[in-house]
Amino acid sequence: MIYLDNSATTRPRKEVLDAFVAANERFYANPSSLHVLGNQAEDLLETARNQLKERLYMEEIVFTSGGTEANNLALIGTARSYQHRGKHIVTAQTEHPSVLNSLAALEQEGFSVTRLPVSRSGAIDVDELKNALQSDTILVSLMHINNEIGTVHPIAEIAVLLKERRIFFHVDAVQSIGKLVFDPAAMPDLLSISGHKIHGLKGSGLLAYSGVQLQAIQYGGGQESGIRSGTVSVANAVALAKALRLAQPNPLHLTWNQRLRGFFSEFNGVKVVSPKDAAPHILAVAVKGVKGEILVSGLQKESVIVSTSSACSSKNGDTSHVIGAIGLPREFKDGVMRISFGAFTEEQDIIALQSAFQRVYRTIKGV
Repeated sequence: MIYLDNSATTRPRKEVLDAFVAANERFYANPSSLHVLGNQAEDLLETARNQLKERLYMEEIVFTSGGTEANNLALIGTARSYQHRGKHIVTAQTEHPSVLNSLAALEQEGFSVTRLPVSRSGAIDVDELKNALQSDTILVSLMHINNEIGTVHPIAEIAVLLKERRIFFHVDAVQSIGKLVFDPAAMPDLLSISGHKIHGLKGSGLLAYSGVQLQAIQYGGGQESGIRSGTVSVANAVALAKALRLAQPNPLHLTWNQRLRGFFSEFNGVKVVSPKDAAPHILAVAVKGVKGEILVSGLQKESVIVSTSSACSSKNGDTSHVIGAIGLPREFKDGVMRISFGAFTEEQDIIALQSAFQRVYRTIKGV
């Protein structure tokens, strides 16, 4: 099977798997234990943590089970800790459900949330963001790259703006870390990462932050400096550090993205949904009057794996909130499929996708 659904998850690198197995075999002790084996495990854990701090230009790292937990901790932990300064938070309508649902929960606690609209390209207007800020705004949360259509938010510009106003900035970097270059001089205050999006392991992630005092949202033995209780998986931390060290932008992704844009534009009733300046590894395409599930199923029969929009919304069959927010015309909005490249994508995969789509399109359209 040709796998082009890397925004949903990626195949782990062999080096990551080897690091995970080796850490489990040799450093299996609880890093909180006081004996020599516990100390060795703790040393390895802190080595991984320091490697990640250096790569991310951040002061603190809390290991999590993935991006969802990192987003929950960033939003709820920051909001509760700084509610004495204000209870207003700003985000976008197109954020990941782990952000939107965390903020909905905070609204039940008395916080107020502004959800910024987006353009047809999925981008917020920075001026609208400025106008949305209030005297009691304590936090802005935005994803760097939209997981469904690849829109890139100008986080460096926004980070500078918010630092001037002493407002914390959280960035969901699940789709961008290791794929785009970050400006170390304009990093946000909080950054969420998921291991399985960068050819690491499911069940691993982190929240990186600087200059923020987080309030714990789960309780127990006080591990991770009291921020995230529970026995820390040393092997997961080591594997995550390995995956991030190996992750890097792939210039071929842009070449393939541009080629496919030209290819799909030749079909009647096919629309490229991703904006022209979107992230190169994500391309969303819609076919007029055709359900995305039919496209995905047809390509799967041709041994090509893509997804409808996001893995979070494709199972329940609902139209994605992202597709709804960008105002895609009704005749296209049910027919969106997402193609996403990874480190193992090859030239022959793109050729196979083009051939498979031609056959599926002819079958569906009866031409």
